[in-house]
Amino acid sequence: MKFRVIKLSALILLLSVLSAAQDVASFEKRITVKKLDNGLTLLICERPEAPVFSFFSLVDAGSAQDPMNETGLAHMFEHMAFKGTDKIGTKDYSAEKPALEKVEAAYATYILERDKSVGRDETKLKQLEKAWKDAIAEADQYVNPNEFGKLIEQNGGEDLNAFTNYDETAYHYSLPANRVELWAYLESERFLHPVMREFYKERNVVIEERRLRTDSNPIGRLLEQFTAEAFEAHPYHRPTVGWMADLNSFSATDAKEFFDKYYVPSNMVVAVAGDVKASEVMPILEKYFSRLPTRPLPDEMTTTEPPQNSERKVALKERTQPLYLEGYHRPDYESADDAVYDAISDLMSEGRTSRLYRALVRDKKIASFSAGFTGLPGIKYPHLFAFYAFPLPGHTTQEVGDAIHVEIDRLKKEDISDDELKMIKTRSKANLIRGLAENQGLAIQLATYQRRYGDWRELFRTVDRIDKVTKADIRRVANQTFVDTNRTVGVIETASPAAAGAEKQQSDKSSGDSGPGESSSAYTESSDVRAGAQ
Repeated sequence: MKFRVIKLSALILLLSVLSAAQDVASFEKRITVKKLDNGLTLLICERPEAPVFSFFSLVDAGSAQDPMNETGLAHMFEHMAFKGTDKIGTKDYSAEKPALEKVEAAYATYILERDKSVGRDETKLKQLEKAWKDAIAEADQYVNPNEFGKLIEQNGGEDLNAFTNYDETAYHYSLPANRVELWAYLESERFLHPVMREFYKERNVVIEERRLRTDSNPIGRLLEQFTAEAFEAHPYHRPTVGWMADLNSFSATDAKEFFDKYYVPSNMVVAVAGDVKASEVMPILEKYFSRLPTRPLPDEMTTTEPPQNSERKVALKERTQPLYLEGYHRPDYESADDAVYDAISDLMSEGRTSRLYRALVRDKKIASFSAGFTGLPGIKYPHLFAFYAFPLPGHTTQEVGDAIHVEIDRLKKEDISDDELKMIKTRSKANLIRGLAENQGLAIQLATYQRRYGDWRELFRTVDRIDKVTKADIRRVANQTFVDTNRTVGVIETASPAAAGAEKQQSDKSSGDSGPGESSSAYTESSDVRAGAQ
């Protein structure tokens, strides 16, 4: 106990030194925010520690905005944003454009015949499919593959990447500080003149991604079915990668329509952090990003999830390590109790001193790992607070589930200790400082908070809100949220080889065909439940 007190005191002393350079006042001197006439928000943070900069382009649209019958479309356009423009990635756009239009016309005709429930002509269908594939081959001859990415790499770019989740789509990488204007041109150009080239080839990459991350992965399958069970009405029940039938159906035309609706300047924030001066860089950003045309902000209305009034359960039989997962509905990130949920997450899951780790892993030795977290599957809309555990051999999902409930009951019946509450608040400050240590993390957090709250300063106010959390708040929220009728449970039980083989065969049948083109994937699977949920 004495060592722990000394360690906590040292951490507090260190934070007091570091936070002097990481408070709102110090950042206000280095941050410039400007909203362009077209509605796009630009944010520049001057951080001249090394001659490099990072950026984060955030589009406030994710898979929750996928149209019905077109799940996975937000994620699909993310892939297409790397395919270039009418100037980049093409050998002759004047010839490529009509060739791409021919592809879409042929595909529309093919799909119309393919999806007939009555009177489909199989001979005609094969002819139409061949015409579509021939049109793709004709369009492909005009493509300069991967030219957009090569330009960035040739100019010193690093960590070229993007992601789509339920709430948003984002793009990011880093460049030398003397490449700001090149970046501003490239980033604005791909949103000004996107071209849906190699769409169906890339669609196959996404199909392969789905197979790797979901269809062939037990945790992925559980999360998909668990989320669909927990959300009956809200779009959170749709998988970000998309249902296989939709992946085999939507078109480049659909992707362009999604882009036109949601990639509007007033729905975007672009943050830059690094060795840049706002007085020099802001005019450059204005020059390029102001070219994006003004379009109406899309309606953000979604179906409201009705209150859950009974426990729900999903159970999978797999030849793999068992897993226990449960989730409870909670309000969105704007809730007055959002900081309380963050505090509970920290208490239950942060490190080897967390309650779940100590109880299930260290003391009872019934799980290899256990944690609780908020934000499943997103945060923009009402979502879930989840708990999970991986049972050790000889122990069951029921056993770890019961042990988790013991710890939840402690939250509901007993106040947490003074030391626990102090550590939660200290760690929130430490986590903030760590998140601001690098240009990329800084750009991500500033853009996210600017978009979510309309003010980047809310990033720092989250610490203040956690600082105001009381023991009574934790008990109150635990009693409101963690009730049986508000719970969805998902389990993976270890199956016999015969049962698992039959289930896999059924899964393979539902995967469908990829269509034309080569399939590949650069994605790797994570065994962490929180990573798989995103």
